[in-house]
Amino acid sequence: MVDRSTKSAVITGGASGMGFSMAELLVHGGARVAITGRSQASLDAAQERLGDNAVPIRGDVSSLEDLDGLAERVKRELGTIDGLFVNAGVARSVLLESMTEEAYDEQFDVNVKGAYFTVQKLAPLLNPGAGVVLTTSAANVMGMPAVSAYAAGKAAMRSMARTFAAELLPRGIRVNAISPGPVDTGILEKGMSQQEADRIKARVMADNPMGRFGNPDEIATAAAFLAFDATFTTGVELPVDGGLTQL
Repeated sequence: MVDRSTKSAVITGGASGMGFSMAELLVHGGARVAITGRSQASLDAAQERLGDNAVPIRGDVSSLEDLDGLAERVKRELGTIDGLFVNAGVARSVLLESMTEEAYDEQFDVNVKGAYFTVQKLAPLLNPGAGVVLTTSAANVMGMPAVSAYAAGKAAMRSMARTFAAELLPRGIRVNAISPGPVDTGILEKGMSQQEADRIKARVMADNPMGRFGNPDEIATAAAFLAFDATFTTGVELPVDGGLTQL
């Protein structure tokens, strides 16, 4: 385990899935980590598993008022930070012909506006040498049906990684993006029958060059690398997708 006992970080969407795995990796390395989410119950459960080095903060990244509150709480609890993982997001599978204004706005409010203003509000707390990591998606470079709004939002985040990198570079802050492919977080089983989930998983694995799903720990390891170890890297998007977008 890498010693990160001198580090502090913020992870939006850190109560479950990939965000929780990021938090777990950092906490086990000794870092202090603030995790955010919209569900107090999920935050409490995550904090119980992570221990005292985790600071749960309830909030919605699409609300600038909540983000102001997040920045104030992080400053009070952690002071300054060395890593910012912009991970909170929502995904909706909706065909173009069926897209509603509500579904469109939700995805852009969380995935795009939320990411943008998370960085804006927390940038003043970033130490020189800090790393920012935005969670994009393999969908942003693939023509996948039924994810047009989601993919467009993730493509916008990819652009943010470049422009934020340029703007924050004079302060010695690096900004990169992690681009996950199919990751098994258990979300399929929560939204459908086991039989249907198994059918979808089989199709996804057949289409992936590595023939499997990734696991959240693999995403966390790559994200931590970009945040803390890739000290001569900024503005890039790192695919962690089993070769899906490369082969």
